Order: sequence, then C-alpha cells, then structure tokens
Amino acid sequence: MDKLSDGGGEAENLSGFNRYACVCAIVACMISIIYGYDTGVMSGAVIFIKEDHKTNDTQVEILTGILNICALAGALTAGRTSDNISRGQCIAGIGVGFTLMVAPVYSAEISSAMHRGFLTSLPDLGISLGVLLGYVSNYFFAKLILKLGWRMMLGVAAIPSLALAFRILKIPESPMLLVLQGRPAKAKRVLILVCNSEQEVESRFQDIIIAAGIDKNYKEDVVELPRKTRGEGVWKELLLRPSPSVRWILLARGRDSFLRAHNGDVSSHPLQPTDFQESRSDQQ
Repeated sequence: MDKLSDGGGEAENLSGFNRYACVCAIVACMISIIYGYDTGVMSGAVIFIKEDHKTNDTQVEILTGILNICALAGALTAGRTSDNISRGQCIAGIGVGFTLMVAPVYSAEISSAMHRGFLTSLPDLGISLGVLLGYVSNYFFAKLILKLGWRMMLGVAAIPSLALAFRILKIPESPMLLVLQGRPAKAKRVLILVCNSEQEVESRFQDIIIAAGIDKNYKEDVVELPRKTRGEGVWKELLLRPSPSVRWILLARGRDSFLRAHNGDVSSHPLQPTDFQESRSDQQ
C-alpha cells in the first residue's frame, strides 16, 4: 500500500480487490439468478400446467408474460423508491423490475472504479445462470407425477428467496445513497468496509461529497442537502433537456433494449419448448 501515498484516483486504481464489496455485489445479484430461474423453469413447467389445467394458448401466453408486466411496473418505480428507502431492501423486496434497475446501481456504488465493470456485470451473469438452473430443474422434476412436478419446478425457487431475504439485511447501504440522504458520516464507515486503504476511502468519499453538492468543511454527522441533488426534475432533464452526451447514451441504450426485446432474448424462453412440441406434432 506504499504506492497509495499520492491519494486521489491513482490511489483507487492501485487498490486490490475488496472481498467485502464483492460479497455485497453477489448478494445483490442473487435475485437476478432467481429471475433467470423463473424464466427458464417456466419453459418446462408451462407444458405440464397446460396439461394439468387444460389451459388454452392465450392463457399460457398471459401466464408466461405476466412476469415482464410486473417487471415494468417495478422498473418504473425502482429509482425513487430505492432513493427513499434503500438499495438493498428494494433488491429483495418488490420484484424483477427492481432487480434490473437497482442491483447494478448498488454494485456500482459500492465498488471501486477498477472493479466496477466486473461487479456490475454480475446481474447479467446471474440471469444466464438462473436460466440454466431452470432447465436443469425441468429435467429432474419432469420425472415426477403431473400434479407434483410443475409445482416443484416453481416452488423450489422459494428456498433461495428466503435465504436472500435474510441475507439482504446484512449488507450495508451504498455510500452514495447515504450521502444523498444527508448521512455522510455513516457513508464513510461503509467506505471503510469496501475500500482497501485510507487513501482510497478519502478519495472516493471526497468524490461523493462533491457530486452531492455538500460543503467539504461540513462538521455535522447529518447534513441538509441542496434541493437540486434530490432528483427533482430529473425526468425533464433526462427526456426534454438532455445534454448531448446523455442524448447519445439514451439513444444507444434505447436501441439495444429494443433490439434485444425484438429479437426475443430472455422473453422467448418460456414458450420455446411449447413451440418445439407443436412443431413436432405438425410434422407427425
């Protein structure tokens, strides 16, 4: 750590991998694994549900698509809710939409710049892993009797969900959120946990303080933030008066999201076995 004596960004870049920050990011992305599992397992469960309850194609489509509808509602409310309550509690508490929105934000806020890309990619990795686990679950539980098999496929996801509900209470709030809530002293204590040196703590803490608009010479443990840092008017600034750089980011992300949705991607997984089954029946 002698090389960290210069402080600032250089100190942060030279810091090693922080295990505590990694564990927090892994816990945050666990709900992504559960989401991926629900998506993957539904592909097999829907076949048995259709046979057990004699559902038609329209009902099957509603059943498989309801998760994404709930995700939309969660995503639209995730930002403000996580600011007012907490990043961690929202990850486990309300649903998939919160996962896709809050988990990467939380991972980014607790990680150093050097490892931020890796930790924020964990939710995407978790979704893929969950889909794979869902397929494996389909394979084994399909051997059970009809009325029990699909219920086990869906019900087994409750086990990691319960474990996550307890574990999520152990991870700290992100330093950025704590500062935005006017609690810089507590934010600094969290930074001590997720940083590897005093120089890194001071460097990241000063960056957060400046971004939040707090006076560097503050003395209190709890401070009053300027109104402009609380998110008022953010949608107008984002959609009606975006800066050139923000405009290009919005266009790029909007394009990527549209192409992924149009291509099918994860949303098509639940219906793939049904499509293959019907295609095989047509050939016969």
